[in-house]
Amino acid sequence: MFKVNEDYLKLPGSYLFSTIGKKVAAFQEANPDKGIIRLGIGDVTQPLAPSIIKALHSAVEEMAHEETFHGYAPDLGYEFLRSAMAKNDYQNRGCDIEADEIFISDGAKCDSGNIQEIFSRDCKIAVCDPVYPVYVDTNVMAGRTGVYDAVTETWSDVIYMPCTKETDFAPELPKETPDIIYLCFPNNPTGSTITKAQLQAWVDYANKNGAVIIYDAAYEAYISEEDVPHSIYECDGARTCAIELRSFSKNAGFTGVRLGATVIPKEVKCGEVMLHSLWARRHGTKYNGAPYIVQKAGEAVYSEAGKAELKEQIAYYMRNAKVIYEGLKGAGYNVSGGVNAPYIWLEIPKGMTSWEFFDCLLERANVVGTPGSGFGPSGEGYFRLTAFGSYETTVEAIERIRKM
Repeated sequence: MFKVNEDYLKLPGSYLFSTIGKKVAAFQEANPDKGIIRLGIGDVTQPLAPSIIKALHSAVEEMAHEETFHGYAPDLGYEFLRSAMAKNDYQNRGCDIEADEIFISDGAKCDSGNIQEIFSRDCKIAVCDPVYPVYVDTNVMAGRTGVYDAVTETWSDVIYMPCTKETDFAPELPKETPDIIYLCFPNNPTGSTITKAQLQAWVDYANKNGAVIIYDAAYEAYISEEDVPHSIYECDGARTCAIELRSFSKNAGFTGVRLGATVIPKEVKCGEVMLHSLWARRHGTKYNGAPYIVQKAGEAVYSEAGKAELKEQIAYYMRNAKVIYEGLKGAGYNVSGGVNAPYIWLEIPKGMTSWEFFDCLLERANVVGTPGSGFGPSGEGYFRLTAFGSYETTVEAIERIRKM
């Protein structure tokens, strides 16, 4: 009889946001008259910008004519989008990244889960704690994480880097040397950031120890402070040790459109083997490319009109973040984040678990957030709220929480 991949059976429970979805659906069914405000999943709510819609319509029209029809996309993605990204996201910031080092995909979540495939099963990973669950869960599926301890909610072969109030929710260099280091800044879920000098220390550490950094820059468009890097390639030596993940979901509202990219400089090597070549082989074998119409929409992100429109959209969400931050702080809560990221990290009342606070918030305020423990053991005692709702519902949600 056939066998299943038993590493999948090691995963505890269901995916975090699936669990939240089921809880909310059950509550809504039992209380159909309650108006639930969702500030849990980091899904955008504003419509696509006019320049992006125009590009989509134009590309759809092209697909209706034989002379402008497009089939399979090139393996790495269309040159027009890769060049636009290389110029605007990297070269204009002084980063030495070329278009042929950018691989277009249908989203950073897929890439963050798939990138581990090009590494040996016995590689040891290091993750921030709390952490975006996909980094850990996909390594569990690959058989790389060892044995799960249900009491501590940790894996035996994972190096956890606690990000606590005492460390300003930033990780410290691990005492045990990892092979793969996952970093996400601005951070999901805590909304924290690190300075360029702090990131440079990680690059130096990785090069010294022969490790590779997988750097998730999905939220870089929300950075407002000067000394916070938008890319790891702003650091000296990053071309020899870093892979960067990029997303169009949060900077351009593509959560329902799907577009992302992975950047792998050709100098990142294991001996003489270029990781660029391995990812290109994996990409060509398992993926047929993001749709032409979506990549044309991605190109519009870098137009002058697109940049202006998206700047306004990001400002809209960050106004929500300010409402959440100041409203909760005024109500006596300890909060962080919300300055360079659309996430607010809330310290919950003493004597409650983060899931108990989730239930309390849902039942008493009809507001949905995300329990911190879902992001790892150091997330217990905290709660994540997102700024991706409408302004009106965000104001209403905070007023409900203040009245609790």
